[in-house]
Amino acid sequence: MKGWWGRILRVDLTNNKVWVQEYSPEIAQQFIGGRGLAIKILWDEVKGADPLGPENKLIFASGPFNGLPTPSGGKMVVAAKSPLTGGYGDGNLGTMATVHLRKAGYDAIVVEGKAKKPVYLYIENDNVSILSAEGLWGLDTFKTEEELKKIHGKNVGILSIGPGGENLVRYAVVMSQEGRAAGRPGMGAVMGSKKLKAVVIKGTKEIPVADKAKLRELSKEAYEAIRNSPAYPFWHRQGTMAAVEWTNENSALPTRNFSDGSFEFARSIDGYTLEGMKVKQRGCPYCNMPCGNVVLDAEAQESELDYENVALLGSNLGLGKLNEVSVLNRLADMYGLDTISLGVSISFVMEAVERGLLEEGPTFGDFKGAKQLIEDIAFRRGELGNFAAEGVMRMSQKLGDDSFAMHVKGLETSGYNCFIYPAMALAFGTSSIGAHHKEAWVIAWEIGTAPIEGEQAKRVEYKITYEPEKAAKVIELQRLRGGLFEMLTACRLPWVEVGLSLDYYPKLLEAITGVKYTWDDLYRAADRVYALIRAYWVREFNGNWDRKKDYPPKRWFIEGLKSGPYKGMHLEEDKYDKLLSEYYRLRGWDERGIPKKETLKELGLDFVIPELEKVTKLE
Repeated sequence: MKGWWGRILRVDLTNNKVWVQEYSPEIAQQFIGGRGLAIKILWDEVKGADPLGPENKLIFASGPFNGLPTPSGGKMVVAAKSPLTGGYGDGNLGTMATVHLRKAGYDAIVVEGKAKKPVYLYIENDNVSILSAEGLWGLDTFKTEEELKKIHGKNVGILSIGPGGENLVRYAVVMSQEGRAAGRPGMGAVMGSKKLKAVVIKGTKEIPVADKAKLRELSKEAYEAIRNSPAYPFWHRQGTMAAVEWTNENSALPTRNFSDGSFEFARSIDGYTLEGMKVKQRGCPYCNMPCGNVVLDAEAQESELDYENVALLGSNLGLGKLNEVSVLNRLADMYGLDTISLGVSISFVMEAVERGLLEEGPTFGDFKGAKQLIEDIAFRRGELGNFAAEGVMRMSQKLGDDSFAMHVKGLETSGYNCFIYPAMALAFGTSSIGAHHKEAWVIAWEIGTAPIEGEQAKRVEYKITYEPEKAAKVIELQRLRGGLFEMLTACRLPWVEVGLSLDYYPKLLEAITGVKYTWDDLYRAADRVYALIRAYWVREFNGNWDRKKDYPPKRWFIEGLKSGPYKGMHLEEDKYDKLLSEYYRLRGWDERGIPKKETLKELGLDFVIPELEKVTKLE
């Protein structure tokens, strides 16, 4: 094979064993890499497992774009059965670890079992060691990476967990490079459950490529197109932080546990405020449009910000000082906690205190209380810290009130408030991991195509619409963002933010692998991955599945916006339900949201049918 090694590094921590498994060109071409390879492994090998038990498998998966000069192709997917949701879980991060993994001669690492004492993996090409991490256990992710670089040198890729992962916080993440995180649904907790503190990789091999000259030519052209984009200068200034102003103007900024869509102090936490505070920028490997804007926080420490961090730890907590929000973000990165789920979990606690459901805890606007709670969560310290470490779904179940629980399938909602945006609500509802925006950031299209009467600038007569094309648009974006980019594995931002043509991606893939993919082929591969992920959820839930699992949080149906030009507006459940049915129809899934037999066969997933029929009846 060209472009793929066809090799997976296998590690059994229970038995202290390491070996290499080869996989077929057919699997490579059907599932491409990254998320595609990860779900195939989980489907085949992780059935009915306790997510925090030794039988769960933690997968670090790269794709054909990794380790090569492809536009923003420095990504890696981290996947496992999720301890937060009980279903499929993954996330991607930019890291030198993906470059070194591919140059070491592997497409993925699969870790199973559980070590007796803390360990870390050291991989240098074909030489793989399981080493003691007892001296690293308890350290934060910044210090862990610093210590490992003292030992192994700076020219390595490092993935690690902090106290959040060690203490099995259900939304702990895997960290790299002091600000890059992966695995919102608790991949860091899975790593901690295996007593695996870190993975250190050094690779020096040449990746086999089908057409080196073509790859160089296309990459050079794509990088120049990115830099010459009219949108590039503003992107370079603010990155994703520009979204604070935009969401606030459009009543979509998460504010005080998503109870409102605009924040009175938004100007104090937006991209313009960031510009005045910024001290440097960081980017992923092979990226020429870095999004990591670094500021000095209120404690004079460096903190790498993006929109999601600031929205969920800022306006969503009622905090309007960017330097204080930056402290919370830095602590989340150090402790290895997902900033989104952390922010929503804390905001749930704050509202529960205000409602009298909890006797003590921070309230909205309490920076010191939020900071203390983050530390308590990371170490599962005290009753409240332990409670909040379980995530919003479990907290709401314990309190017996889910009316203000902002999650889908157990994963906390990311940074877009959807009282008036049914397409984005559908994107959250049908995301393959729970309420996450990355697979179908449809809200920009939805706002841009919204029917507005009267004076445009005032936007006072916005109409909530539920046209069938909204379901089609969600699927289109899921195929690209949650499919193509997650399989390659590459960052979607060159396309989304500066308009890099999508046509570069199949051309680059062909230059790397020698395989010519049409857009129909790529969409079919994306649909195959989505259907297999959905089948995995259904199987792991033992067939106990219904369409309500694809519903967004109740709050968007039962309350209205509290302020702004759209005050009082909210989603209508019956109309959302019809939109969901249209989504299922287009996907070839039944009215429960389960893929039909004919759909599975058409996608080459015949092997799924007998497994699913053990737990439910298929149409």
